Amino acid sequence: MEVKNNDFSVYYDASSQTVFFQGTLRLNGEQEYAGIMQLLEDILKSHPPLITLNLEKLEFLNSSGINTLSKFTIKVRRIGNISLLVIASKNIFWQQHSLQNLQRLFPRLKLEYQ
Repeated sequence: MEVKNNDFSVYYDASSQTVFFQGTLRLNGEQEYAGIMQLLEDILKSHPPLITLNLEKLEFLNSSGINTLSKFTIKVRRIGNISLLVIASKNIFWQQHSLQNLQRLFPRLKLEYQ
């Protein structure tokens, strides 16, 4: 499963149950993020015990993208039996500033900075 264009790539590696985000995500609104949200929801349908979101190579994510990640985090929390790990870069400012909010939405979410 993959969603990409010239600026970004979001793909799922089923063997590691990891979604990799790379590049710059500046899509406009919920409709343009629908493909990424569908990819994430399709993963949820398989009920893996753990989903990892690897954001280490995601240089920029706008507010619509952060909203998409927040909605996904809430969906994982509601399911209840899936753990969520977010791997971030300590060298990318927006990640340190914004990703902690995901833990507020889902206290069991594990956030690791590489």
